[in-house]
Amino acid sequence: MRNLKWKIILISAVLVLALYGVLPVKEKINLGLDLQGGMHLVLQVDTDKLPEKQREDATERALEVIRNRIDQFGVKEPVISRQGKTGIVVQLPGITDRQRALDLIGKTALLEFKLVSDDLELLKQAREGSVPEGYELKKDDRDSDLLIRGEASLTGDTLVDAVVKFDQSRFNEPYVGITLDQKGAEVFAKVTGDNVGKKLAIVLDGVIQSAPVIKERIPRGEAQITGNFSVTEAGDLAIILRAGALPAPIKVEEERTIGPLLGQDSIRAGVRATIIGGLLVLGFMLVYYFAAGLIANVALVLNLLFILGFMGLFNATLTLPGIAGLILTIGMAVDANVLINERIREELKVGKSLRAAVAAGYHKAFNTILDANVTTIAAAVILFRFGTGPIKGFAITLTMGIAASMFTALVVTRVIFDLLMDAKILTKLSMLKLFPETKIDFIGKRRFCYAISALLLIAGLFAFWQRGERNYGVDFSGGTVVEYAFQKDIRIDEVRGILSEIGLGEAAIQQFKDRPKQIAIKTKKDRSTDIESILKKKLPGNSFAVLRVETVGPAVGRLLKKNATWSMLLGLLVIMIYVAIRFNLKYGIAGVIALLHDVFLTMGVLALTQRQFNLTIVAGLLTIAGYSINDSVVVYVRIRENLKLLKKGTLKEIINLSINQTLSRTVITTLTTLLVVVSLFLFGGKVLNDFAFCLLIGFISGIYSTTFIATPLLVAWERRKR
Repeated sequence: MRNLKWKIILISAVLVLALYGVLPVKEKINLGLDLQGGMHLVLQVDTDKLPEKQREDATERALEVIRNRIDQFGVKEPVISRQGKTGIVVQLPGITDRQRALDLIGKTALLEFKLVSDDLELLKQAREGSVPEGYELKKDDRDSDLLIRGEASLTGDTLVDAVVKFDQSRFNEPYVGITLDQKGAEVFAKVTGDNVGKKLAIVLDGVIQSAPVIKERIPRGEAQITGNFSVTEAGDLAIILRAGALPAPIKVEEERTIGPLLGQDSIRAGVRATIIGGLLVLGFMLVYYFAAGLIANVALVLNLLFILGFMGLFNATLTLPGIAGLILTIGMAVDANVLINERIREELKVGKSLRAAVAAGYHKAFNTILDANVTTIAAAVILFRFGTGPIKGFAITLTMGIAASMFTALVVTRVIFDLLMDAKILTKLSMLKLFPETKIDFIGKRRFCYAISALLLIAGLFAFWQRGERNYGVDFSGGTVVEYAFQKDIRIDEVRGILSEIGLGEAAIQQFKDRPKQIAIKTKKDRSTDIESILKKKLPGNSFAVLRVETVGPAVGRLLKKNATWSMLLGLLVIMIYVAIRFNLKYGIAGVIALLHDVFLTMGVLALTQRQFNLTIVAGLLTIAGYSINDSVVVYVRIRENLKLLKKGTLKEIINLSINQTLSRTVITTLTTLLVVVSLFLFGGKVLNDFAFCLLIGFISGIYSTTFIATPLLVAWERRKR
């Protein structure tokens, strides 16, 4: 009773913390950019042309300039951080005008005042290709040729303010008025005083904005930048100038922009899939296990509350893959409850009392639950280490879900059982049994299954090899993918004809059968601005919205592919080592071979169905590895028990017996997990469709590989009688 009281206090404390962390939901749960819309940028500061002394702190200075620009831009809760030596990560929630944001962040904003030569002979020579030393030939804002001095008379380093003003004499046309500090005002006064009657070009990032004639000496350090700006463009330019110039050019290495429409659709789809999957699991547990199922359902509801609560407490961000992880943990949480209930069923069958059967069931299931979940946590940790953005969100949700499911399954349900038995409310336990005791010779069928597996793997891997680079999404191959949602139906051939006019006739264009108003266009380089302009021009009666933009530079693509490969290899190695420690090396190697079978088979099926590999699919493959080993661990634990209990019988007989004894548990846990995966596949939205399909194939393969690969290999390696 003392232990029971302490457990009740512990559960109550965790429940209070969870409620505090989750309520009110809108304030405590942060939504990722893929749910609320926004931009994720990875920038690189190009320091190659900087002197050695200026390269040292260029990234830090660029970080401060970008932060100042974004602060003045008015983005709510932006994330701006340094990544590596020359990288900067920028996250802008709620941004809808991506091009404006890119211009605001990416402009170097090097402001220069350069005198214009009035020597017509020198201008003629420059036009003929002989530019005099110390000069540059450029076009002004009216597309006229100007010969300007290469060295600036004054730069924007002395600028102290830039504001939007309106020219009353030109129909209130907006311009940017700038004010220089005292030193700049003195230099500006001298330059204008010495060059009255000449033109002074105002150059921003190498482009002439205007080149007015100096009418008189300007003593106060004030100037105007004109250029047929809109009010918004003038305002953004003022922000850029006030924040200061970047110390070096900025390159966008990676961009992931989610439009608000796609974010809202993702939320609706994720909530719908969670509700449907959860209800299916709750209904199955209640029907199959009766009272024990009701207790498990209470644990599942608390499990969901605990995950959300602790996400709120730790200020974690809920992403779309995070919702997938949430749905998945509902199915995986059932695994522990099924293990416990099946163990209790076995203890009741041998004649034990209910209290003794419950105690023995929890005791015998503990090691199996621990071993099975540690392997999945290992996969989640690796995902967090090597993943980026939403994949980290998936890893966090999965880890929290596993921890919560172990707590609810091993502590919460046990307390409920004890309270109900103490109160004499629960005096007997009835359960359905859909699967009779079997005596199938699984090991005897192993050679036939080896042949089937070999054929499937060869077919799938051949398809993977044949597709080549087409296997890889933009994450790994580099390039840009832009997805558009049109007001009316759109045809691929119509879009291809339009794109051919700007040299993009060979761009990859994808359209989903059930969504005739949406298309996705993939190009090797970022031509999204050109594509948007030509589509607006050629399709004036069919307006569209940008759902998402993904841009990955070739260097980033290679790095992501390398990290994905290492994460897979490291995940399999960690799983093998853990299983080898808990059992022995042969068990670990056999388990990893089965995992490789599941991973390669899934890859082959993805290739055969023309689906592409991206970071989300890698997360799916690692999840398959972590989940698939669970089934193998359950059988391994039963083999270890039977080896101690049975003094006679061959290893083949003991393994066959162990597989048959755990078959109902394997089928039920996989079935309940598949209920939520199918829900995710059917109702989770198109963004998670490939991910759910990957899990669907992998989990089904996991049952097969456990039964016909992981355990039969033990017999093949140890042909002897005990």
